[in-house]
Amino acid sequence: MIPTTLDTDAHRIADDTWLIPTFAAEPSGAFFGAHSLVIRGEQPVIVDTGCSLVREEWLDKTFSIVDPVDVRWVFISHDDHDHIGNLDAVLELCPNATLVANFPMTARLSGDVPLPLERLRWLEVGASLDLGDRTLTAVRPPLFDSPATRGFFDSSSRVLWAADSFGALVPGAVHEAADVPADLWDAGFAALNSWNTPWLEWVDPVRFAAHVAPTAALPLAAVASAHGPVLRGDQIVDAFRRTADLVGQPPVPMPGPELLDAMVSAALAPAA
Repeated sequence: MIPTTLDTDAHRIADDTWLIPTFAAEPSGAFFGAHSLVIRGEQPVIVDTGCSLVREEWLDKTFSIVDPVDVRWVFISHDDHDHIGNLDAVLELCPNATLVANFPMTARLSGDVPLPLERLRWLEVGASLDLGDRTLTAVRPPLFDSPATRGFFDSSSRVLWAADSFGALVPGAVHEAADVPADLWDAGFAALNSWNTPWLEWVDPVRFAAHVAPTAALPLAAVASAHGPVLRGDQIVDAFRRTADLVGQPPVPMPGPELLDAMVSAALAPAA
């Protein structure tokens, strides 16, 4: 399960907004994402910094969209490795950028990946970042696997960055949900979202609906996320509905040790 870019470039999802895609192979032959985002507006923003295993490809794609010296903000949704994998390189290459994080992220990373306090700004859920031509308002995404997680709503493009929410499998270098076959969408959405947030099994449906409602009510033109394709129109409504349907349900069974055995055998098999 080694990340691969599948020879795909940055994908424009709205005015001044690009998805920076990274795809990882899944044993079934499908792929899942570990994407990030670039907003090239009046004050350019890099949103999450991808996986270190594909550092050169990620940096090439990101800086094909924006010049490093023009980057003013680096927004990190949370502290998982696939969201901060190239943070050190980005901070070095973007000397004019301020890092946008929060208290739990800073605390959780201390002693391992210390964040530069002199370049740091904390943004909590409900607060907004003024970028001149737009504001980014921090939201708590419907689903999350870290207490530090925040997404945001862009007032200009009306794009929601949903962080780990709405993950799904795709058949290859596919960026838009409209291009995912229905059967793969059904199976992949249930599996990835229940695996990443197994706490859904124990959640009260009424309280969860109240948590999700403010984000679902935003005037969304598109939803981008780290682990799924871009959602538009009715796909957004469908993704929120599918998420609600997972509440109170046991997670989809995960692959067992037989998968690990098969992966080890494949890795150790002599080359043909």
